[in-house]
Amino acid sequence: MKLTGAQIIMECLLREGVDTIFGYPGGANLPMYDTLPQYADRIRHILVRHEQSAAHAADAYSRVTGQAGVCWATSGPGATNLVTGIANAWMDSVPLVCITGSVVSWLIGRDGFQEADITGISIPITKHNALVLNVEDIARNIREAFHIATTGRPGPVLVDIPRDIQQQTCEFDYPDEVNLPGYKPVTRGDPKQIDRAAKLIADSEKPLILAGHGVVISRAWDELKELAEKADVPVITTLLGIGGFPATHELYMGMPGMHGMYWNNQAISESDLLIAVGMRFDDRVTGRLKDFAPHAKIIHIDIDPAEIGKNIPPTVPIVGDVKLVLQDLNREVGAYRHDDWRAWLNEMKSNHPSIAIPDTDKVLPQYVIKSIYDASGTDAYYVTGVGQHQMWAAQYFWIDKPAGFITSGGLGTMGFEVPAAMGAQVAAPQSTIWAICGDGGFQMTSQELATVVEYELPIKYAIINNGYLGMVRQWQELFYKNNLSAVRMFQPDFVKLAEAYGMRGLRVTDKDQVQSTIDLALAHPGPVLIDFQVEEYENTYPMVPPGASLQETVDSPYQSDAGNGQTARPRVAEGVR
Repeated sequence: MKLTGAQIIMECLLREGVDTIFGYPGGANLPMYDTLPQYADRIRHILVRHEQSAAHAADAYSRVTGQAGVCWATSGPGATNLVTGIANAWMDSVPLVCITGSVVSWLIGRDGFQEADITGISIPITKHNALVLNVEDIARNIREAFHIATTGRPGPVLVDIPRDIQQQTCEFDYPDEVNLPGYKPVTRGDPKQIDRAAKLIADSEKPLILAGHGVVISRAWDELKELAEKADVPVITTLLGIGGFPATHELYMGMPGMHGMYWNNQAISESDLLIAVGMRFDDRVTGRLKDFAPHAKIIHIDIDPAEIGKNIPPTVPIVGDVKLVLQDLNREVGAYRHDDWRAWLNEMKSNHPSIAIPDTDKVLPQYVIKSIYDASGTDAYYVTGVGQHQMWAAQYFWIDKPAGFITSGGLGTMGFEVPAAMGAQVAAPQSTIWAICGDGGFQMTSQELATVVEYELPIKYAIINNGYLGMVRQWQELFYKNNLSAVRMFQPDFVKLAEAYGMRGLRVTDKDQVQSTIDLALAHPGPVLIDFQVEEYENTYPMVPPGASLQETVDSPYQSDAGNGQTARPRVAEGVR
């Protein structure tokens, strides 16, 4: 049966199990949209208000479902608007298939209207991309796109198809197999290396597991839990590793790094063995590289061989899928106890309560975020933007929810939270979705409230509104002599904005209103926006100063005085009043 190129695209998506597309139409992808209504009963299309949001929504959809997210855009500015979302997925290893329309094939390279070389532009931020110049090649390229995006280390793939190729016809034949001789990801770890790792674990007295996004991507939380319990090894999770280990478990220690727990940073510096699982030793985790884990041997498990030794040289490198490697490792590891080590860690936690919330009448952002968690619990998904609120959201996420914490890690994309919450809600329609937003980042993508209302997505948006670009203000205060330059934010009336879009808007200005307002939002069947007007000058601690080592972590300014329960006055940077 002959089909048009646009019909072939839709048939390919059906065969890949796609049920949702996030997209935006334009001249170069009109044939795709012309065909879309024929498939409306099988594939849902979400019309976003900006192509960047299509990529972010597809990103979060993928994180929740474990499948590749799909987004569409037209040529030129439509395609380039996807770039930030594609780069975000690239940095966080999220499988996306992005299909863009291109100008007609005979205009390529002639600077036609709305032409942009999106395949050239996206080379550094995609696992693979393709410009399809023959209608007979569409099926093969889309089949390969899904295979590449979802195997090995996941990531985004872009397929660019000129408008005339979408309109041409050919016999449809979807390949049963993918033949890519140069692409053979290793999934099973080397048995000899796994045996070496097991021996290191047996000999260790102060072991730590440092679990990253790879655990979440491969859905390896059961295997990680088995290893930790069997070998009695405390577990620290990176920002993107949150949700890879049950946070109420006695072995869970929270997050390390720039704004991680003080006790974790000191534990890494004291450890004699780090078991790094599906993480890449990002600079926000390691601090100054030459001083990272000075006493530790390192087992590094990762599916991407390019990450092994890139930043930290391992003692035992193991290339393979985290889930499969842990299954093999668990068969080799014995049952051990590390009572003295765990006692030291518990004492460190007791003496340095990094995330203790001070007793005050002020509306503190960390109090608001913890109140949201306490009211919503394990069944909800939590999506954040980037900045201070992101770090507080990470610090207080002590919830047993696999893949329940969704944030922008490597790229640090402000505005991620608004559209990403849409993708999470579409992926989990029966779940509560909270978007914890910064007042600055929220305004970058707030137009998507229209999408939220149109598609009746009951997302709860919590704006942590301090009137500043908070993390930039904190750095200016601490490291730039309090020269607050271009960080004060003019704010619209967020409640009226929500109401203008047709959703419920609420405002909190007093601590006594926090809990009741959260309860109101949860009880409301539709989308809700809450403007939490929090303390303006609250800083995020603990903190590793730029260029410092983990040993130099600045602890919370709200420290208990010699354990007597009295709260000390907050630290103030030199020269700041």
